[in-house]
Amino acid sequence: MDENSTTTRLLTLLNVSATKAGKQKWKPYVPAAKLNKRKSVKLAETVTEEPVQDIQMADGEKKVDDALADEEEEVEDTKDPYEQHFGCNSVHLSEASRSSVDRKAWTSQKLSRGKLGTTYESVPEGCKPGPSNSSTILERLRKPFNARKSISKDQSELQNDLLSALSTFNDLYLSSSSWENKKSTREAISLHLLNHVIKKRRRIVKNNERIAHATKAGKEPPEDVQDQGFTRPSVLILLPFRSSALAWFNALTLHTPSPEYQIENRSRFTTEFGLPPGAIDKLATAEPGVYPQDHIENFKGNVDDSFRVGIKLTRKSIKAFTEFYGCDIIIASPLGLRQSIQKEKNADYLSSVEMLVVDQLDALTMQNWDHVKFVLDHLNKIPKESHDTDFSRTKPWYLDGHSEYLRQSILLSAYETPEIRQLYNVRLKNVAGKMRTDKRWPPIEVPEGVDQNFIHFDCGNPQDESDKRLNYFTTQLLPTVLKSAVQSSNTVIFVPSYFDFVQINNHFRDLSVSFTVLSEYSTNQEISRARQAFFSGQKSFLLVTERFHFYKRYKLRGIRNLVFYGPPDHPQFYSEYLSYPFLDDGVESSDVTCRVLYSKYDWFRLERIAGTEAAVELTKSL
Repeated sequence: MDENSTTTRLLTLLNVSATKAGKQKWKPYVPAAKLNKRKSVKLAETVTEEPVQDIQMADGEKKVDDALADEEEEVEDTKDPYEQHFGCNSVHLSEASRSSVDRKAWTSQKLSRGKLGTTYESVPEGCKPGPSNSSTILERLRKPFNARKSISKDQSELQNDLLSALSTFNDLYLSSSSWENKKSTREAISLHLLNHVIKKRRRIVKNNERIAHATKAGKEPPEDVQDQGFTRPSVLILLPFRSSALAWFNALTLHTPSPEYQIENRSRFTTEFGLPPGAIDKLATAEPGVYPQDHIENFKGNVDDSFRVGIKLTRKSIKAFTEFYGCDIIIASPLGLRQSIQKEKNADYLSSVEMLVVDQLDALTMQNWDHVKFVLDHLNKIPKESHDTDFSRTKPWYLDGHSEYLRQSILLSAYETPEIRQLYNVRLKNVAGKMRTDKRWPPIEVPEGVDQNFIHFDCGNPQDESDKRLNYFTTQLLPTVLKSAVQSSNTVIFVPSYFDFVQINNHFRDLSVSFTVLSEYSTNQEISRARQAFFSGQKSFLLVTERFHFYKRYKLRGIRNLVFYGPPDHPQFYSEYLSYPFLDDGVESSDVTCRVLYSKYDWFRLERIAGTEAAVELTKSL
């Protein structure tokens, strides 16, 4: 038998769990004595207490999680999309649907979803899409959400359309998420996540009560109590920076206001994920126009990219900094989670993730994309250890190794890249279906009169694209530039990929031309020297990586000629570099040249710069 098969791994887990030294036999569930039982007390006068905003829990102190059992029962709806999708017997999961997903056999259609715009929606071949119904949000969450709505009508409609799309439990990819809609989008998604966790915990507590009542009456415990995964965490939120984690934590707690909820360890979360006391954020406090808006939104606050934190939800509290095996939601960066997995030598706490959110994917592509792939490789796997799992209550599709076919993934990005589209096409296997938004891009605005020359090179295989690009650049484009008296000086070569940058840097070392470089690895001293040498004319060429501009956003003076080794991922970078020559006095549009090297595999980047219609024409004959 294949040692890596799901059956083999599950049997190994069961055997190890059963033979562990000191392992106790399973016993019927017996509820703990209620520590917070309410008592009727008559007061002589009414006393009003201030709600506790933040509680610091001492080490070892525990709260009774089963307080969820006190919640007023709402009418159970067996047609609730949550029960249909994540219930013991999911209506979407079948051998046929799994087979269609594995074969990448999808049936797609183009639809319009209000403020979400045009969407391409796919379901496994032979399956039907589920219904949309935003009213599945629990009343205790929906009422404060509706009462708090003070945003514009457009933002309110966007949230309603987003919740309607999420209620289908399809995977959702917002491929052009704007900064203007970021806050509203985050609030709607966090509401969906909290609703999911509360429904799951209520189901578990309700079955705890059923088992306890049967035990007390001397009856056999009920058999239809499969309501859990291998481990407790069911929501994973991947983010690039600590400031992003703070924004998501605030969005989650916005739906759990006091006095109904207490936020435990809030001040610690703010301290560790915000700026130090007294620190001044130069981006947040800068005058409008000093820094580009996308740079401010990305880098204001704490931009550390190594973090992980667990959040536990009970009926009356949200507790941050809970250990992973006792929490419901994990907020982490790909780097921070990878470090944790490699340190612990397992990722068992990711085995039962039912909701995955990856925000600011455009920023994550500027970090190390391998970290994202590493984390996704460890999602929804059979755990190596039992972690006191009650296998009699584990949902069958977990035991069968099919949880990845029901996980709902939500991807948010300002723009598309091939890496993100590949993630959407290959790694998302939700049998309920998936949808992505579509946008037609207008041409980017550039200074009037600048001559833009788009130069294509032939390439029939994406695997050869890097080599053919380098060959065309070194044998045809660069020699033409060097022969020109005008273009052989004051020239910036913008390189999107660091791998390509290393190759071009090595090529320039073999040429008898003066050049300097700016990369994401340049020190402040190196940056200062390179900028001054280029501006003064001591160096004729300046090689710049896209990641350098993403992180630093320096304005470069002395530019007269621009060569884009490939279109930049971020379209605004193109516009900014074309505006830099005009930082110098007396520069006319006719003094500036711009060349863009591209192939048909640069479609996403080319579309955002030239516009969708023009990009079609540029790639039509390729």
